[in-house]
Amino acid sequence: MAKTAIRKITMAVLAPAMALGATVGLASAPASAAVWNSCDQWGNTGLNGYTLYNNIWGSGAGSQCIWANSGTNWGVWANHPNTGGIKSYPNSKKVINKTIASLGSLTSNYNVTVPSSGAYNTSYDIWDTDYDHEIMLWVNYNGAVGPIGTSQGTVSLGGHTWNVYRGSNGANNVYSFLRTSDSSSGSVDMKPILNWIASKGWMSTSETIGDVQFGYEITSSSGGLDFNTNNLTVSSS
Repeated sequence: MAKTAIRKITMAVLAPAMALGATVGLASAPASAAVWNSCDQWGNTGLNGYTLYNNIWGSGAGSQCIWANSGTNWGVWANHPNTGGIKSYPNSKKVINKTIASLGSLTSNYNVTVPSSGAYNTSYDIWDTDYDHEIMLWVNYNGAVGPIGTSQGTVSLGGHTWNVYRGSNGANNVYSFLRTSDSSSGSVDMKPILNWIASKGWMSTSETIGDVQFGYEITSSSGGLDFNTNNLTVSSS
């Protein structure tokens, strides 16, 4: 199943204030007392150098609430109906603002707890500053979800083996790297992935990487499901 409306993620990234206060629904609070939580459609905050977004953008969405103990420990409760189409991409964002050529390193550690039901992917979303290129790294996925574009084969890069897809959503190029087996924790070295894309001629090393997002692209979570980011750090030099 192709992902067809990723542009709306960008809208939330660029202008989260557009609809602050637009409440989608209420849900139970996280089990532990969080320092921040929101059920607003575009609810967002900055913590410890990361920006957190609730980011409910798809049609037919249900209720969703995000909470955070810190910029690196946060989670989402979502109750989206079992229908097609992506409903949301709750995420945390770290700003990079360096060209691929000037990046000495770009790495991340992740540790998540995700449900065994529903339809979703747990993914990094890496953008250039002009939003012409989107690089998605799926570390796990479940249910009726799939990448945009056509298969480009299998590669081992950044400490993982990926099935690669290349395509366009009509507004930007999309390069999707789907891990060949699900993972709930690990480390990703993103610089070799960026270099590989550039070596294919798809993207120039002079492109500036604007930010790295990490979150859950949720298609359905009927009845209410929890997505927990136990730890997520992004580092660059």
